[in-house]
This record gives sequence, structure tokens and C-alpha cells, in this order.
Amino acid sequence: MHAQRTEDVSAGDTAADSVLVGGRGGLGHLTLNRPRAINALDLEMIRALNLTLDRWEQDTDVDVILLDGAGDRGFCAGGDVRALHEMVTAGRVDEVHAFFREEYALDHRIAISRKPVVAIADGVCMGGGIGLAGHAAIRIVTERSKLAMPETRIGFTPDVGGSWLLARAPGRLGEYLALTGGTMDAADAVYAGFADHMVPTAHLEALYEALENRADPSSPTELVLLFDETPERSRLEDAREWVDDAFAADDVFGILDRLRRRPEVEARETAELLASSAPTALAVTLEAVRRARELPSLRAALAQEYGLVMWFALTQPDLVEGIRAQVVDKDRSPSWSPARLDDLPPERVAEAFAYAPEPALW
Repeated sequence: MHAQRTEDVSAGDTAADSVLVGGRGGLGHLTLNRPRAINALDLEMIRALNLTLDRWEQDTDVDVILLDGAGDRGFCAGGDVRALHEMVTAGRVDEVHAFFREEYALDHRIAISRKPVVAIADGVCMGGGIGLAGHAAIRIVTERSKLAMPETRIGFTPDVGGSWLLARAPGRLGEYLALTGGTMDAADAVYAGFADHMVPTAHLEALYEALENRADPSSPTELVLLFDETPERSRLEDAREWVDDAFAADDVFGILDRLRRRPEVEARETAELLASSAPTALAVTLEAVRRARELPSLRAALAQEYGLVMWFALTQPDLVEGIRAQVVDKDRSPSWSPARLDDLPPERVAEAFAYAPEPALW
């Protein structure tokens, strides 16, 4: 990634070591700083980001905010799911509520910030990283970017406003990306609406300098366009025919049936992936994306997601089991409950959306 500049934008700027705070020339600069964990978010980082954004909202010396990640591996791999696993298994319910409530408040703050946030989603940007970068005013990817909402792979559902972004992707790409957790490169991210510009990593340092030294009336967007390069055609665009056909089916059973009937190798491989995924996560996620299409705002989508994540975390075994299999024990052999789509109770999805956590999000 990039060396963090340490010049304070105003006196008294401080932050936890896991979030570096700096900037100059009217540019506030926030760097996620847990490179060994690909900058996975914990509650301390979320609070440090919220605190700094609170202060900068009132600071007339700051008019643009730059958000990036330390290290060479990625911007942010998501929330710290190992810590979430510990909280849930230990019954620390208040901490689970606090983590998601404060994370979602941060994501929403970025989306409505009066001062434009420029997010550099270089390298890995998944889950909670999408919550930070995906709602920024100016969303930049690079030739190294790998974006995804992979929550169904741990028996969970896309959150951090991911359902809002997925619901607005072209055609049925939202359902496809949500259910498979598929990874997007720069071209895919721009095409699917998760990013605005592709800037090669070789140009990022010059972009940083331009943002710091910009001359009025140059806007951040105008400056980014100086370094923007049109990515190659997205593979998602080429897959639209079979994706739109299969993922328009009424339910997961119908999607699987259509995928298996398609001639494309990718379609049949997708069917195999879904057949091994958590049935509960698939069914709830499909409904979540479709309901998000009818919601009026990101705020409403976050509220819907909050109810769902609390339902998964506090009433269902699949999330803990999924994290165990993928992150803790790493045996990659989760035991889903139920294990088969045929055994999914017909009322399960309705139960998920009826769940009303206390305290509520908003």
C-alpha cells in the first residue's frame, strides 16, 4: 500500500495504533493499520474511525478525507470474525450488539459525510471493507483489487450495507455475488457498481499528492479522473446471460435447477458451489437482496441487515460453525444446520426477517 504521512491536519490528532491519522493541505488521511490481519476491523478501530470523523466534521481545515489500508495485501479483509466467534461462543451478547451497531453507524456516516471520502480499495476488500469503501463518495480500485461479500461461505449473510449495493448491481448479479461470495476484480467492481474509478497502483502516490496540493476549484473527482484508466471488459458482463437467467428464479431450488440446465461450465460449477453452501444462509440472503431492492435508503438496508445478523449470531448455529471451519480450525468442513436445502424449514426465512433485536439499530 502506501507510507502514511504523519503531518497532523490539526493540533491534537491522535488515534490508536490500529488506525493512523494524518494528512495535510486540507486532506484528512485515515489508514487502517493491521497489515498482518489485512486490516480486519475490530471494535477499537471502528471507534477510532468514528471519533476522528466526528472531529473532522467540525474542522474547517479538513475538506476531503482519504481512507486507505497499510501493507501490501489489501485495504480491509472485513470484520474480525475470529473475535466475533469468541464473543458469540462466550455469550458476550452486549459486545456483539455494540460491534455491529457501531460498525453500521460508521458505514452510514461515510455515506452521508458532507466532506467527500475518497476510499482506495487496493488489494483485498471484503465484507467490512466493503462497508467502508463501498459507500464512500469516490471509490477507487486498482489492478490488484479483489472485492467480495463472502459471508455465505461462513453461514452468514452480506451486511455493512452490502445488500444495498448488491441489490443495485446490473441484472441478477446481486443475487449471484451474494449467494456465491464471488470475487470481483477492478473491472467487475466498476461494472457491478462497487467502485467508480480504476487507478493503477503506480499512479496512487501522484494521486495522493494531487489531493493534498489541489488548486481550487479542482474537485476530488476531477483530480481522480486525471489518473483513471478504463479497465478491461468485466467477466461479469460476459456472464450476464446465464446469471440473469438462473438467478431470476423464485427461490434457491429454482436457481439450482436453472444452473444445472445451463450449458456453460461456469453455471454448473456455480451449482456445485451453492449445493455445498449453508442452506439457511442462501435462502435468507436471496430474500435480503430482493427486499433491499424495494427499500428507500442505505439506512433502511442497514436496519434490515442488523436484524438478520443478530438472528444469525444469537439464534442460529451456522455462523459459529462456519467461522470455526474456515478461520479457527480451518478444516473447511462445516456441518450446516440443516445440511440439505430439502430439510430447510419452510418458515425459516420468515423467522429471520421477523426477528427484532434489542436494542434496535436506529
